[in-house]
Amino acid sequence: MKLKDAVRERDKLARAIVSPAEILRGSLLKRTIRHKKGCQNCANGGGHPAWVLSINYSGGRNKQISIRPEERKLVECWLANYHALKEKMERICELNHFVLRPGD
Repeated sequence: MKLKDAVRERDKLARAIVSPAEILRGSLLKRTIRHKKGCQNCANGGGHPAWVLSINYSGGRNKQISIRPEERKLVECWLANYHALKEKMERICELNHFVLRPGD
């Protein structure tokens, strides 16, 4: 790859990055919530389906946020944007390595 091509590809990737306001890190999980007492649906083994955004932090900490059903598509979109951003950033870093040391 030529230096000029690497710079062009890097700049193209940088322009394609989505708005940082539309990214979200974590995992979307489908859970079943069961009440201990007083719920006929839970007593019959059914439970209640729920969506949860799970976020892991350093030190083994974990945070979970309940997601309303109408928010699910938005959360999925923002999670996809995060993964796409991460891939583009990794590619930009690789291209910058090449720009710094084109002969290596």
